[in-house]
Amino acid sequence: MTAAEKQKLSCFLDLAGDYFSCGYKITQRDYRFEDDQSALQAAPEITENDSGDSLEKIAREIGVCANCYLAANRTNTVPGEGVTEPLVMVIGEGPGADEDAQGRPFVGKAGQLLDKMLASISLSRNSNCFIANMVKCRPPGNRNPYPEETAACVHFLHRQIKLLKPKFILCAGNVSAQAMLNTTERVGKLHGTFTDIETGGLTIPLFVTYHPSALLHSAEYKRPAWEDLKRLRARLDGQS
Repeated sequence: MTAAEKQKLSCFLDLAGDYFSCGYKITQRDYRFEDDQSALQAAPEITENDSGDSLEKIAREIGVCANCYLAANRTNTVPGEGVTEPLVMVIGEGPGADEDAQGRPFVGKAGQLLDKMLASISLSRNSNCFIANMVKCRPPGNRNPYPEETAACVHFLHRQIKLLKPKFILCAGNVSAQAMLNTTERVGKLHGTFTDIETGGLTIPLFVTYHPSALLHSAEYKRPAWEDLKRLRARLDGQS
């Protein structure tokens, strides 16, 4: 391991503690869905395909969706945010309390760590990523979404993928990895692996790693997560 790699690894292993004291704030963006759902009604469409679908149209539909139990208790829906031509689309499980309050994905403690994880391999929701979840409303108590809730919501995600055409998909954690790969295998076995998936007429390499919340709760996942990120970066660079 080179000195530079050792330095990056040291920084990465400290991430789960760093953000508690330093905080993190996004100051610029290429694209994000507004917190106020009414603002979405007047927002211009940014990405559209031949069928007339668009990110804004999807966000409006999510804003009024009542197809599962989760809609009854939400404060805000959380369609996703990032750039419209992403190198990587990151998919998590579902919004937490902070995300429900703000209408934005991954803005709580796990989200702040995710931003730093991405930054460690030169990725960012501001420049080359789009971040979303399997479900667009918060599951009560931050539990995992139930299969019927994921089934009711997943069509929104696939429409987003078709519009965004990401070069890679990064699944964070069991929920998104299992749903996208149609498997019951857990992230402990799936992490660090690439699988080509077919969606929206596209073939996209999908990569699996640990959810950042897992790193916050269990230090044992930090090193394998770092190795995952290095492998993803190498693939992005065309080195493997």
